Amino acid sequence: MDETLAEVGPRLRRIRRERECTLTALSRATGISTSTLSRLESGRRKPSLELLLPIAQAHQVPLDELVGAPPVGDPRVRLKPMRFGDRTVVPLTQQPGGLQTYKMVLDAHGHEPEPRTHEGYEWMYVLSGKLRLVLADHDIVLTAGEVAEFDTRLPHWFGSTGEGPVEILSLFGPQGERMHVRARPTGG
Repeated sequence: MDETLAEVGPRLRRIRRERECTLTALSRATGISTSTLSRLESGRRKPSLELLLPIAQAHQVPLDELVGAPPVGDPRVRLKPMRFGDRTVVPLTQQPGGLQTYKMVLDAHGHEPEPRTHEGYEWMYVLSGKLRLVLADHDIVLTAGEVAEFDTRLPHWFGSTGEGPVEILSLFGPQGERMHVRARPTGG
């Protein structure tokens, strides 16, 4: 931090000189005294947002350029797919506990359902393909764009219908934590 602040003064001087601007002219443009500007450039005055914003505006440069902000890192999220039998599971949340989100790709195998139960609440959205969901006494086929939500204490199983792979988004939360859908009906 100290090193970054120490580099601001020389950077201010370089930018001002590149624009062939005098301290007096910069003072008129910013309302900051020439002595304050001189102390900023020499490092005898700590830069503050109150001083740097008008200077950035006068030079028409982003504030980042004045302070030498580090470049933004690679914004891509590095997902680590995991394979469980006929399923590829990609965790989309990184923090443990609470609501967990996964993208799943289920292979095209039509397996015999083996319903299970566990604590929690699940919400599924079918991205592509046909998903077979066995939930207690129900045997349902969901297609792209359809959603199911259920208490996982009910016996349940899901997989491909056998007609091709299925891609889904799954949100799983601890017992009692549910999705809250807020939609306003359209007038008509």
